[in-house]
Amino acid sequence: MSVDKLFEPLSFARGAPMKNRFMLAPLTNQQSHADGRLSDEEFHWLTMRAKGGFGLTMTAAAHVQAAGQGFPGQVGIFSDNHLEGLTRLARTLRAAGSLSAVQLHHAGNRSPKELVGTPLCPSDHAETGARGLTLPEVEQLRDDFIAAAKRAEKAGFDGIEVHGAHGYILAEFLSAEINRRDDRYGGTVENRSRIIFEIIDGIRATCRPDFQIGLRLSPERFGLKLAEIRDVAAEALRQEKIDYLDMSLWDVAKEPVEEEHQGRTLMSYFTDLPRGNVRLGVAGKIMSAKTAVEVLEAGCDFALIGRAAILRHDFPERVRRDGAFVSPSLPVTAQHLRDEGLSTSFVDYMKGWPGFVEAEAA
Repeated sequence: MSVDKLFEPLSFARGAPMKNRFMLAPLTNQQSHADGRLSDEEFHWLTMRAKGGFGLTMTAAAHVQAAGQGFPGQVGIFSDNHLEGLTRLARTLRAAGSLSAVQLHHAGNRSPKELVGTPLCPSDHAETGARGLTLPEVEQLRDDFIAAAKRAEKAGFDGIEVHGAHGYILAEFLSAEINRRDDRYGGTVENRSRIIFEIIDGIRATCRPDFQIGLRLSPERFGLKLAEIRDVAAEALRQEKIDYLDMSLWDVAKEPVEEEHQGRTLMSYFTDLPRGNVRLGVAGKIMSAKTAVEVLEAGCDFALIGRAAILRHDFPERVRRDGAFVSPSLPVTAQHLRDEGLSTSFVDYMKGWPGFVEAEAA
């Protein structure tokens, strides 16, 4: 397969097609305002990627409740006060020829206490000091995800992605280790995944028919079991109420950590699921044109680009021009990142990633 396949349009069951097979992964960047309003710096970072050729440009995780904030400088979507910046962003992404999506998020027990006070969780969680949600609070959480999607629609986005991965609150519901509820949101995997399907159903019922819905899942860590996440993914694909499934794998070439599932790639547990009209993409160390092609060869419909999009805002365009393109080797200088549209706060955040940013001379 040549890189030409990466530049074939990808249609969805609803809404407009992606012009190519590159989706910008939702990337934490800590560069918006303290109250959740979109900053000029985050606007610049995202629109630069749209102009760099991404078929769909997704925001960083946007919290749907003030109490669900996961990190400083997080963009929010829990208030109409956020609409002005989000509307400006959606309009500019469309003008750049990219589809647009807001990732809807609640950090759950991963919320820093200094930002939210007592973190929230499906059940009391001694390790983090998080408090378990009451049943009315679970229902409010569901409704706030749905209200946030409606807000994204009002701002002019093509769709949203529901963040059900990485140990944040929806993934906490999926974990039998963390979720010890004894009501309809706990116990069986059907009950533990109930809130995700209710959110999807609510968004589908509330937003316009061509509004796109993505779902992000991760199959490992944070008390998650591969077999259960595979079952949740299979059900989401079977229902066909989402338009795309985004599997965050950390490394698209890795094998599962659970011994009983080793001997094949983690990705293969999802590419072999019947998917009907739902599109499947994966994220995890896709740093070259070759790896992006291999993801499609393995059965995916598109590739989510994270770190490589930090390193080169125009990763898709570079791949289009050079079928042998490989991301710059790490570490890179802080100036390189600034030239690629990262603000000072984003560069400082990246300095916390081991080996990513070159140490600057004293």
